[in-house]
Amino acid sequence: MSRFNIRRPKTGPTSPVTTTGQHALNHAGGVGHLRDEKSELFLLAVANLVGQDTFYERGGARDDRYTALVRSLAVSDPEWTLGLLRWLRYGAAMRTASLVGAAEFTRARLDAGAPGFSRQAVDAVLQRPDEPGELLAYWTSRYGRALPKPLKRGVADATRRLYNGRALLKYDTVSKGFRFGDVLELTHPSPHPDKPWQGPLFRYALDRRHRPDEAVPPTGDALLTASRELLALPVEQRRAVVTGPGGAERLAAAGMTWEALAGWLQGPLDAAVWEAIIPSMGSMALVRNLRNFDQAGVSDAVAEQVARRISDRGEVQRSKQFPFRYLAAHRHAPSLRWGHALETALGHSLANVPVLPGRTLVLVDRSGSMFDRPSAQTQLNRADSAAVFGAALALRAADADLVEFGTTSRRIKLQRGDAVLKVLDRFSDLGGTETGKAVRQHYRRHDRVVIVTDEQAYGGWQGDPLAAVPAQVPVYTWNLAGYRAGHAPSGGARRHTFGGLTDAAFRLIPLLEAGRDAHWPWEQD
Repeated sequence: MSRFNIRRPKTGPTSPVTTTGQHALNHAGGVGHLRDEKSELFLLAVANLVGQDTFYERGGARDDRYTALVRSLAVSDPEWTLGLLRWLRYGAAMRTASLVGAAEFTRARLDAGAPGFSRQAVDAVLQRPDEPGELLAYWTSRYGRALPKPLKRGVADATRRLYNGRALLKYDTVSKGFRFGDVLELTHPSPHPDKPWQGPLFRYALDRRHRPDEAVPPTGDALLTASRELLALPVEQRRAVVTGPGGAERLAAAGMTWEALAGWLQGPLDAAVWEAIIPSMGSMALVRNLRNFDQAGVSDAVAEQVARRISDRGEVQRSKQFPFRYLAAHRHAPSLRWGHALETALGHSLANVPVLPGRTLVLVDRSGSMFDRPSAQTQLNRADSAAVFGAALALRAADADLVEFGTTSRRIKLQRGDAVLKVLDRFSDLGGTETGKAVRQHYRRHDRVVIVTDEQAYGGWQGDPLAAVPAQVPVYTWNLAGYRAGHAPSGGARRHTFGGLTDAAFRLIPLLEAGRDAHWPWEQD
């Protein structure tokens, strides 16, 4: 009998998040499947809001695991890790994790005596003008005031790219430990050769830091000059200037931000003041302040303008807001005049959610461990994120069963034309994580299964939680927490895992079902 030269069934395409075949207990005492180093780092990176506790993992331990993985791969595979860090900031919109990653990448390569890549890593993650100072603050708090050359050069590259007058007004504030002037003094960037105005701007930033009473904006810089003139107005005249004819235009010309406006006025922002600053606000700021607009009594006409902007497809795509931010705004500002705009914006933020053919089973984890908040700055939790993604996928699919599960499970009723924000009100808290029981109860010859979860399935009695799904039917696990051990094998044999707080991972499903191998997101863009 032939032992090797036999025809085997096709196992399907492969995906990058891969288990090793080794096992360990997960945090709930169940059988956990360990992933390779790159897979563990990827899932942790796209879920890790640095310094924040999760249900099963303290923030410090979680951060230590993250930095250890970055440092190891920075030496063993710097090109892959550089690609991850760049995509993490630009593609996944994970700001702090990418900054910490770039710093630890640099430290690891210095410790290993490995040249190259660090300067590019630092420059790659600095996207916003306040981030050079943020990165230096992290480095000095962890490794002292001595700055290695790759770090200084990477930060200097970023300052030439990011520093301009508007950035100076918005981000160079006295509340920052590292002002623009400090960054310039520590990294010594030369002005960009294509930006002749940058040399005078750098000098002005240094004067603002050390001689603020004597600092004079560069000649010919209209924005900085207008800001200086506005700030010089007597306090008693400021509100009249803002709310009078041309007030909105004057605020815009001076680069005044809504955050600075109340302090400059030395008083509250009433409806007239809000209406003057709203035209200058970005879409993220508008979404954050919807409740403030209601409380101040902003007019319906202005509210309509706000609603149009926050629901504009281009604005949503440029803002790169996480989808659950729109749920947070909806809960924080439940006024009827924002509901349709927030639903539309949420839809735009979920542009990658595919219209899946056939029958799809969508399982949303609503166990207790999913209800920890990913950040102290939000009242939302991973269960909310799971519900957003699961509901959006189910509503767009040709034929979907949407199920919430925990210790028990139940089907969420869907109707044609349902809004995602309305469907979310039908979810509940269901206790433990009995994934296998939910799969067995609800799988009925579906063409695919999607499970949105933290993968911490209860106890060893469950066995393989995916055993009820035939081997030829694909199962996609969406990991929202980044814990070390997964609930099942992944990477091939029609079992795939992806993660993150954005909808970007959904792009893998049609790709894999077309029979194509999936790659890391920065390798396929």
